[in-house]
Amino acid sequence: MARIEPTHGTDGAADAGEGARRAHGRRKAVRYAVPVAVAGVAAASIGIGTALASSGDPDLPKISAQDLIAKMAKSDTQQLSGTVKVTTDLGLPSLPSGLSLGDAPAGGKAGHGSAGKDAGADTSPQAKLTELASGTHTLRVAADGPDKQRLSIVERAAEYSMIRNGEQVWAYDSKSNTVHHSTAPKDAHGGKEAPQELRGASPQELAKKTLAAVGDSTSVTVDGTAKVAGRDAYQLILKPKAAETTVGAVRIAVDAKNGVPLKFTLSPKGGGKAIVDAAFTKVDFGKPAADTFDFKPPKGAKVTEDKADGKDGKDHKAGPGKDAGAPDLSGMNVLGKSWTSIAELKAPGGVAPGAGAKGAKDAGPAGALLDSLGSKVSGSFGSGHVFSTRLVNALVTDDGKVYVGAVTKDALIKAASK
Repeated sequence: MARIEPTHGTDGAADAGEGARRAHGRRKAVRYAVPVAVAGVAAASIGIGTALASSGDPDLPKISAQDLIAKMAKSDTQQLSGTVKVTTDLGLPSLPSGLSLGDAPAGGKAGHGSAGKDAGADTSPQAKLTELASGTHTLRVAADGPDKQRLSIVERAAEYSMIRNGEQVWAYDSKSNTVHHSTAPKDAHGGKEAPQELRGASPQELAKKTLAAVGDSTSVTVDGTAKVAGRDAYQLILKPKAAETTVGAVRIAVDAKNGVPLKFTLSPKGGGKAIVDAAFTKVDFGKPAADTFDFKPPKGAKVTEDKADGKDGKDHKAGPGKDAGAPDLSGMNVLGKSWTSIAELKAPGGVAPGAGAKGAKDAGPAGALLDSLGSKVSGSFGSGHVFSTRLVNALVTDDGKVYVGAVTKDALIKAASK
């Protein structure tokens, strides 16, 4: 069981003088006079940190880390709607316009890129959600039980929406006026589960995955309280004990009333700003309107049927729920456990074997790019290159193996040398 180290938050404020009081009064008047809809937009714009600073930490009954985790586990909230702000900073390099690591090697078909632009772009949920790997994004989410979900990525002049209503799953890109249609995959019990694309970006799902790692390898504490999206919350802190991991800490703001995670923040061991920060800026746990989950392809929209559904009568090699352009993970082997887990797999096409200096010519654009960014390493496994971000590191050996995880460079070399 994880070591439980309850800690207590502190409350305090200092008088700031007559001018400061007047300024504070004006801010308070504005905050409560503006209609709720406008206030929600303002909160999303200025960030949750400012909201916390102005509202103060709520005074809540003390709770142990163990009881708070149990509260999260017991939460059965299935209805909600709201806005989520997601910021991701892995430290990935900016790629030239039109170039993607998902582009196929020379002579193959690219999934998307400069040639396709809007009309030829891959508008499937799997492809679209890769955009969340960097930058700041605003999501609108809604759920009404296990059969109805909606997630929209809001952009400046466009919106990308994924809607699940029963067995039907739709994805609509308003920018290119294209629609992707599929059916919900079956779960282990034969029922229909929500597609991963509709589950993976929320603070709840991020927290669920992280809590699975809680054990003797993790120090767990409660670090005071916070206000998130206008709701009182406890702050749960998880800190890995292993020296090999690049994860510094995970902070989860848990709704004090219903146990729903409202904010998820992952910080790197190396310091600096958060790697992932996902938080509700507005949330309502009431039943969403029924028409929230209705969808009909707009007039003139190009509709693409998922080949896994078997409706087009051709090319079913991708298999149920698998993107034909995704790397083959069937041979993946996981080394280690918890925070120090390392995935071992074959290098995707266009990267290896021979992704080093000698093979750069034949490795395609992705291989050439990786070769220029990686650092050369060697060991009993032979030689290869290590490619690093602020959280995830990957070792690509010259004989075509990949070792990747949220661990140090030395941990990857050690794993490859066994």
